[in-house]
Amino acid sequence: MKIINLIAGIALLVGLSVEILSGNRTNYSTWYMWLQFTVCAIFIGDFLYNLFSRNTNRLPTLSWLFLLMSIPYLNILSWMDINLGRVVDVTLGVLPLLRSFVAMAMVVQWLVESKVARIFGVYLFLTIAFTYLSALIFYDYESPVNDALDGFGNALWWACMNVTTVGAAIFPVTAVGKSLSVLLPAVGMMFFPVFTIYVTDIYKVLSRRSHTD
Repeated sequence: MKIINLIAGIALLVGLSVEILSGNRTNYSTWYMWLQFTVCAIFIGDFLYNLFSRNTNRLPTLSWLFLLMSIPYLNILSWMDINLGRVVDVTLGVLPLLRSFVAMAMVVQWLVESKVARIFGVYLFLTIAFTYLSALIFYDYESPVNDALDGFGNALWWACMNVTTVGAAIFPVTAVGKSLSVLLPAVGMMFFPVFTIYVTDIYKVLSRRSHTD
């Protein structure tokens, strides 16, 4: 199931990238809606598998949160012919993608043996994923109204500069863009201590080997 979740998450990320970069800012394409519904169905299936394959009382609390993130809200609103606006649509559309990031991070954790390296790998992946997602959302909201933003490349550069707390010469003008300009440095600052711990652990391992040789 981990591999299936990984493939589903990557497919959803690629689909959202194509959807945003194609320039359609009014409605999601039919193919993307079906893609999101399929991915959500896979995530819900994974939850049900974990629910019935172990003791219910031992099911982690986060699993129930992941279930809420896996519900295809956009599809439900579309079937009910309810339009809550672009901001709500993007927020609801991102939830399954965040769930897919968790699935990808679990695969990274599964592949790495060392505990410290595992934590570092997960944090590194989540930081990169969140930076890319922020660039997509920033481009989606800012490109129609921000003259300083010229193409997705600039949006990606803006996100990278902000997550490293350096800052960029592109100033957001929308509420969503301003919110991301606060969240990205916060994510970057949370990553630095993990990086320090990882480097310290490598130094301890190398130092221990040098003493044993």
